[in-house]
Amino acid sequence: MKKLLILMAIALLLVPAAAFARGSAEAEGPQQVSLTIAGRDGAYGDAMQLAADAYSAQNPNVSFEVLKLSGAALLEQTVVDLGSGTGTYDLIMIDDPNAPRMMEAGWLANLDDLYAEKGMSLDPDLIPNVVQLGRQPYGADGTLYALPHVGNVELFAYRQDLAQKYGYANAQTWEDVLDAAKTIAAREPDITPILFRGSKGNPIVTGFLPIYWAFGADILVDGKPAFNTPQARNAMNFFLELAKYSPEGVSMYQSAQVRDALYSGTGAIAIEVWPGWIGDLENPELSNVVGKVNVTTHPGQVEPSSPLIGVWLLGIPKDSQNIDTAFDFLQFITSADMQREIAMETGIPPTRVSVHQDSELQAKYPWYPPQLAGLQGGMARPRTNFWGEIETALGGFLQQALIGDLTAREALAQTQAKVEEIVR
Repeated sequence: MKKLLILMAIALLLVPAAAFARGSAEAEGPQQVSLTIAGRDGAYGDAMQLAADAYSAQNPNVSFEVLKLSGAALLEQTVVDLGSGTGTYDLIMIDDPNAPRMMEAGWLANLDDLYAEKGMSLDPDLIPNVVQLGRQPYGADGTLYALPHVGNVELFAYRQDLAQKYGYANAQTWEDVLDAAKTIAAREPDITPILFRGSKGNPIVTGFLPIYWAFGADILVDGKPAFNTPQARNAMNFFLELAKYSPEGVSMYQSAQVRDALYSGTGAIAIEVWPGWIGDLENPELSNVVGKVNVTTHPGQVEPSSPLIGVWLLGIPKDSQNIDTAFDFLQFITSADMQREIAMETGIPPTRVSVHQDSELQAKYPWYPPQLAGLQGGMARPRTNFWGEIETALGGFLQQALIGDLTAREALAQTQAKVEEIVR
């Protein structure tokens, strides 16, 4: 009995202490939260850090660990962590062709549910065509699992001084581009008419796709490869004809070679440029063609302009222990104010209509109107878990055709057979 009374007395003494402790914690403010973000390196990492620092300044209880990884390391680490359900990351950057795998696997938090829980709705200022890349199934009616963070889209660039001189400034079709290349080759011996990345795999494929799609060709139809069509053969034959006006050694060209030729003024037409390549086109310290290059949307052919979208998304792993805070930061980093600051400071292209229409940003980046048009009407890579393997196959046979080892028909036939094997 005596022992019981002693324990009760101790308990009574502890109650005020516990209440005091709770009161002290409440007085100290919100609970400290640390968010871990699996992100990219380079300018993407700078943009993420900028947003994280700005958010922490407004929310001192939230700190960040921003991992700045290469594309390959980011994919490898996030897939391993998401698949194991460890919950190491609170936000992850996702290259849009990798999103279907993650969404189908159920690895990401349902953003539609989070919006509903908080009485919020998705801001329609986010470009609908890129928002649907974060939906599963793909399209306006799919469930939302990720928001667009980086508004990458292919653009088309040409020397407008040469275009005015030779009358192709209003080229509307790829046939017009070929005619322009022939004219430049005949009259400007020191200028390379056509620039693109010819290295096998992703580089040559991304340069080819705006032509391929514009000629009405498809990659997959109902999940089956479609490289054995007349439209595909027309596109391939045209691409190989256009490539006759590209530089010697183009089969090894990467972005640096295209960018250098464009900046130096030795290239006339680049059939593929990305926002990250052209940020200094108007910088006289780095560019010989200030005011001479027009960056615009791609020409059409059978179909309208068909650029490739290359958006980076942000998703919240469903096993994160900080989903509410991660969701709040997701709204912050994709807000108009933050996107504008990121674009101004790092050059990362936005994913909002209003930010593209900002006059100060348009003065700094004159290609913002066509960039917006490209994001609004551009083409997504097929929503399949096999895109990486398909791109590798197509890029390999396409390069063999470029260097003359295969005819257009042979390259497409071998691509068809390989992709049938992949999807089977």
